[in-house]
Amino acid sequence: MPRPRGYRRVCFCPCVTYFKPQGVPLRELKVMELTAEETEALRLKNIENLSQTDCAKRMKTSQSTFQRILISAYKKISEAIIKGKAVKIIE
Repeated sequence: MPRPRGYRRVCFCPCVTYFKPQGVPLRELKVMELTAEETEALRLKNIENLSQTDCAKRMKTSQSTFQRILISAYKKISEAIIKGKAVKIIE
């Protein structure tokens, strides 16, 4: 039985939840799902320009966990861009 997931603080709710390549109908695209945690990690690190330690403190998680969340977000976004997939932000 896996260990229960810890509470992670997310202070951002995007008003746009889908991004897709131009000119391709959404029904023809595969969708990559980006979690609220991953979106918050991207926002703190890239938009707020905080250090990784400060980002982890804001999300109330360890620095290594924050790094794993960030790597997961970068991988999903990179795959969506390179392979032409839609990105859906889920809560």
